[in-house]
Amino acid sequence: MEQIVLYAEFTARPGARAEVEGLIRGYAEAVRQEPGNVVFDVYRRAEGEDRFVVFEVYRDQTAFDAHIGADKGAAFNDVLAPLIVGGASELSFLHPLEARL
Repeated sequence: MEQIVLYAEFTARPGARAEVEGLIRGYAEAVRQEPGNVVFDVYRRAEGEDRFVVFEVYRDQTAFDAHIGADKGAAFNDVLAPLIVGGASELSFLHPLEARL
């Protein structure tokens, strides 16, 4: 079973940074309680405080599918969409170059 690793990036609209930060902090706490979540860390890019990056790791595809299908995710995205540029985060999935020992 391969872990699912990704990061999501999005930019808060002008004047919405504090609200976006509050939303993502609350959502992070909820996601970290999901049984298949390994990591859900939230960052702001050093070169732009309105730009957020979320690093996520899920135990396997089943855990990731459960995360994506959870009602709380849809509700979060519905509230977040009008507060960020483009209305959605950009997802980048990652694959390890080598296994950890």
